[in-house]
Amino acid sequence: MKRILQDLSLGEISALVAARGEKAFRARQIYEGLMQGKAISALPIPAPLRASLLENYEDEPVKIRDVFVSGDGTKKFLFELADGNLIEGVLMQYKYGNTQCVSTQVGCRMGCRFCASTLHGRLRDLTAGEILSQILAVNRASGGNLKERAVTNVVLMGSGEPFDNYENVVKFLKLLTAEGGIRISARNVSLSTCGLVPEMRRFSEEGIPVNLTVSLHAVTDEERRRIMPIANRYPIAAILEACAYYFEKTGRRYIFEYSLIEGENADEAHARVLAALLRGRPCHVNLIRLNAVKERDLRATGENEAKRFLKILEEEGISATLRRSMGSDIGGACGQLRASYLKANGGTDDEN
Repeated sequence: MKRILQDLSLGEISALVAARGEKAFRARQIYEGLMQGKAISALPIPAPLRASLLENYEDEPVKIRDVFVSGDGTKKFLFELADGNLIEGVLMQYKYGNTQCVSTQVGCRMGCRFCASTLHGRLRDLTAGEILSQILAVNRASGGNLKERAVTNVVLMGSGEPFDNYENVVKFLKLLTAEGGIRISARNVSLSTCGLVPEMRRFSEEGIPVNLTVSLHAVTDEERRRIMPIANRYPIAAILEACAYYFEKTGRRYIFEYSLIEGENADEAHARVLAALLRGRPCHVNLIRLNAVKERDLRATGENEAKRFLKILEEEGISATLRRSMGSDIGGACGQLRASYLKANGGTDDEN
C-alpha cells in the first residue's frame, strides 16, 4: 500500500511541491482538489506532476463501495480502502444539518458486548487521511463542496476506539478544522470513547474543543465489566475524574452515552443511581435504545421503558435526552454492515 496524500496539511504539501521543483501555487491546487474529494488522477495539475504523485501515493484511498438508504433518510456507506479492507459510515439528516459518523479503525479490539464493530477484532488503525477521506468522499457524493458543505457535523462513533488510534485521530481533527480545507469547526465534532482514561486526560491538553462523549452504559463497575472489558482497567470514578479534568481545561461540558439494555441497566433503580452519580456535574446524558446486534444476546428496552428512564433523570435534575433511532432498517449501528458483508463473503479478521 502506498502513502496517503490526504495525510498531509497544506504546509506539508507545499514542501512536497517545492522539493519537486514545482511552482508554489501547485500546492494549493493539489490541496483544494483533495479537499473537494477528488482522486489524484483527477487533479487539474500537469501530467508529469500527477504521475509523480501517483508513483508514491494512493490515487483514491477511500472509495464508496455501496450506499444503503433508510426510510428516514439516513444513508449507510460501505467504504473500501486501498488495501481492500472495508469500513463503514453513516450520514444522518437533522434540522441543524447533516452529521456524518466516521470510523477510526478497521474493526475494534475493545470487546464491548453490544457493539458489532468488535466482532472480528481490530485489523489496523486508519491514518488521519483515511479518516478525513471518508468525509471528503461523502461530501462530494452528496453534492457538497468547500463553500456549501453537505456534511456539517462529524461524530467519531463508527468502527474503532478513537483514543486507541490517538495520534492519527488528533492529526485528523487538525486537518478537518484547518483553514482552506473542508474546515468543520471542532465544536461541531463529537468524539466518543469507551473510557481510555490516560488518553482522555492527554486529549484535554490538546486544545481541540470537541464534544467529548463517553460510553458509560452502567452505574457500577461490576455491571460495566459485564458488558465492557475496558472497565477492568479503568473504574467509573477514574472516568469521572478525567471528564472533570476535560471540563477544567476546555470549559466544555461532556456527554455520557447510556444504552438501555433490557434486564441489565434500564430499570428505575438504575436511573436513580445514575442520577446520583452525575448530579452537579457539567454533563448531559444521551440515552439510546440499544440497536440490537444479532450475534449478541443483548436486547433493547421498550420505548415506554426508555421514556420512563428519561423522565426519572429529568425529575432528578439531570440534563438528558432520548436519542431518536435512525437507520435501524439498514443496520445503522456501527459495525453491522461490515460484519454482514464479511459473513456473506466468508471473510474474517484476526484481532491485533
